[in-house]
Amino acid sequence: MTLLERINGPEDLKELTQDQLGILASEIRDVLVETVTRTSGHLGPNLGVVELTIALHRVFDSPKDKLIFDTGHQAYVHKLLTGRHADFHTLRQSGGLSGYPSGSESEHDLVENSHASTSLSYADGMAKAYKLRGEYDRTVVAVIGDGALTGGMAWEALNNIAVARDSKIVIVINDNGRSYQPTIGGLASHLAAIRVSQRYEHVLDRIKTTVTRTPIVGSPLYGALHGAKKGLKDFLQPQVLFEDLGIKYIGPIDGHDELMVEHALRTAAEYGGPVLVHAITRKGFGYALAEQNEQDCLHQVPAAPKKPAGAKAKPGAPKRDWTNVFADEMVAIGARRPDVVAITAAMLHPVGLAEFARAYPDRVYDVGIAEQHAMTSAAGLAMGGLHPVVALYSTFLNRAFDQLLMDVALHKLPVTVTLDRSGVTGPDGASHNGMWDGSILQVIPGLKIAAPRDGSRICELLNEAVEVSDGPTVLRWPKGAVGAEAEAVGKLGGMDILAMPAEGAARDVLLLGAGPMAVTCVDVAQRLRGHGIGVTVVDPRWVKPVDEAVVDAARQHRLVAVVEDNGRSGGFGDAVARLLRDNDVDTPVKTYGLPQEFLAHGPREDILEAKGLSPQHLARRLTEAVARRTPAPPPAVSEEAHEAEDRLSE
Repeated sequence: MTLLERINGPEDLKELTQDQLGILASEIRDVLVETVTRTSGHLGPNLGVVELTIALHRVFDSPKDKLIFDTGHQAYVHKLLTGRHADFHTLRQSGGLSGYPSGSESEHDLVENSHASTSLSYADGMAKAYKLRGEYDRTVVAVIGDGALTGGMAWEALNNIAVARDSKIVIVINDNGRSYQPTIGGLASHLAAIRVSQRYEHVLDRIKTTVTRTPIVGSPLYGALHGAKKGLKDFLQPQVLFEDLGIKYIGPIDGHDELMVEHALRTAAEYGGPVLVHAITRKGFGYALAEQNEQDCLHQVPAAPKKPAGAKAKPGAPKRDWTNVFADEMVAIGARRPDVVAITAAMLHPVGLAEFARAYPDRVYDVGIAEQHAMTSAAGLAMGGLHPVVALYSTFLNRAFDQLLMDVALHKLPVTVTLDRSGVTGPDGASHNGMWDGSILQVIPGLKIAAPRDGSRICELLNEAVEVSDGPTVLRWPKGAVGAEAEAVGKLGGMDILAMPAEGAARDVLLLGAGPMAVTCVDVAQRLRGHGIGVTVVDPRWVKPVDEAVVDAARQHRLVAVVEDNGRSGGFGDAVARLLRDNDVDTPVKTYGLPQEFLAHGPREDILEAKGLSPQHLARRLTEAVARRTPAPPPAVSEEAHEAEDRLSE
């Protein structure tokens, strides 16, 4: 039995010797590499916090003392040390362990916390609550990555923590110089200076052994140089920054020296007020492949491909994912449009802007983990005559809603926002499923939303979006490989018709599929055709505003159905129903989307299947819905209806 297998909870750590702790750290790294390279997940960040997490659990008494990880993707070691080693092989799998802290898994997990820069606000509130309740023997510990300190919310919290002098809060900065990539901003530069400031110590040693030997002036000269050096180092040290706020500072310390980290944490715990411990770590530490990975130190690795037993690898090019298609098209647009610039919030590679940055380094702005600033900065760029493309994860847009509404849309500014990981993202879980943007963005006046169904439509719609000059546009797509192309067989207004009823068949269902769900709808139509149900499949391309051509088309069908991988409340389906109501169309409307709940992690296909959005489920539900309808109405006789019928037949 390994040492790790004997750890059933934090208390078991406190009996180990320093030599045993070193062995344990090595075992943890082995498990991390073996598991995460198989299941996918965040490898580099967790390799870097092994000793730090061991020290945290040896000093503090979880769950009495509360540990908050910011962001939560660096909590894998914490999971291994809190009784979840036996289940760790299920990481990010359906029914298995979450890739983030999860209160449903363990009493040692407090907040899911997969969005950065929130831990200090949680800690501030909890410490105040414990004080008011007289629970003075409890400490709140926030482990915050240096990248998360680029988020404005963290500094709002620090401003409040600083005046709560008797709050028992320990802030641990995990300073590895990287979030997804080298951390951006003034604070990052300030902290980076510490990593190299030891050169001043070496210079001082050299001066001391040479200058002091100089007759007469040696000692006075050394004193002057020492004073100059000390002043420079004081300028570089971050305690000036934090202690001016009223927060005690310890560090910088070597985050891979467990004994040193433990000593610093014990000192902080005994102080009785807010203390910041600055630990310098190396992302990917202890695993050569991660340490040598220049892009992001293997921040997040994909799952190993699954092959059936005995299967042989098939030749051919690997499937491209949605982000790759966007990345290539952005480079092409950049060559034609010198006014197009790009903004990222500390995620250059994940959102597909790395190639654009290589091609046009002066036209990319990384603002750190600060989506609010990114959006209003984009407004300023647009006011200055440029067309910015702000590339974000779908759920991270939630933070910048106010800025998109009041700073961009209110001023009718030409800003394009691209939302990667829209819809169901799968293994990343509840906090990353992009099922909200299609609803919250519907309320923004003048905003246009495009949802490409396949790779070709990403290119097509991105080019249309950057041509819009009188307001903001949004382009949304899911995570993963791009599926099969679905070519249009006709047009309905500005929409694409992807399938028509068989010759002589009734027009039973007008089926509108948003984004990739349009391709699913083609499959559904083929299944319904076998049951004698005539289906017209339409890809709206732009889901906001809804194309007015839907109105007459709806009148010619017995049922209108909308399929979207967004929450059902307030999404595209509701917008279609509202348009038909406003035009006195009596055709019933059914919306098939995601329930308004936080979805558990698992493969995208499994989640869509479970929520009734697979082709088989949709075909069955639509068959039942058509069976409940009255017979098809007689053909419309108005001139407008004849024109609409002609368009559908083209």
